[in-house]
Amino acid sequence: MTWGGRRALAGWLLIAPALVVILAIVGWPLIQTVRISFTDANLIGGEEHWVGLANYARALGSRDFLGALRTTVLFTLVTVSAEIVIGVLVALMLDQPLHGRRFFRALLVLPWAMPTVINAMSWRLIYNPDFGALNALLTQVGILSSYRSWLGDPATALWAVAVADIWKTFPLVSMIVLAALQTVPREQIEAAHIDGANAWRRFQVVILPAIAGPLLVAAVLRTIEVMKVFDIIYVMTRGGPVNSTRTLSMQVYQEAFASLRAGSGASQGLLVLLFTTVLIAAYLKIVKRRAPA
Repeated sequence: MTWGGRRALAGWLLIAPALVVILAIVGWPLIQTVRISFTDANLIGGEEHWVGLANYARALGSRDFLGALRTTVLFTLVTVSAEIVIGVLVALMLDQPLHGRRFFRALLVLPWAMPTVINAMSWRLIYNPDFGALNALLTQVGILSSYRSWLGDPATALWAVAVADIWKTFPLVSMIVLAALQTVPREQIEAAHIDGANAWRRFQVVILPAIAGPLLVAAVLRTIEVMKVFDIIYVMTRGGPVNSTRTLSMQVYQEAFASLRAGSGASQGLLVLLFTTVLIAAYLKIVKRRAPA
């Protein structure tokens, strides 16, 4: 065996334990999920029957699944857009020579570091229809005449959850943009200022091209995460009221574990995986395009 062959063999032997663990933890459940998705299996046991693509056809024609898909897309567009705008504005502010800038930068991490369940429970208290801080504030300033149930109203529940999710995750975008801002040459900003460019023009011509790459990566990563959102919605609304906050992950959970239709739930879960894979492929394409030759 040549020297190159021995090195390749040694490399495979070194990573073999990790490959075995990955195949056991990820590969086997995935294979089982694919198998179950072609059957009418349910969680209470009984005999399974092969149904082919029937579960997939039923999911793509299901009003519940398509409704969850629309809710997920809407939730993703709103939260990711807001996180990008707020994240960039906060990063620009913290890049200025403010007094106590290090303290505010450290404070920025707190919402993102907070466990999602704690964040969701905190916002449930804020939205509480009997003693919530939001109702107290809005009635005190005269915007509301009486308390209302933000999470109990189908017209406001999704937006209320979106605010909680934005508050928790915009710091991640801010930190990524803030790191990118450190690479922007100060001389270019000062030169643009001397040439008479206003703040918007300086941002458009000098700053935005420098942060566009990291900002795009942050947007794609957040989109992938939000497409799979489950925990914050489960804690705050459990998909209600009237399914107004039921996302794809909640739909899969309810189909598989509430309705006990494991085969149908597995097919819907794999459809969600397919949607997410498309986003990951887009992310990898972006990273490859921006990588130095």
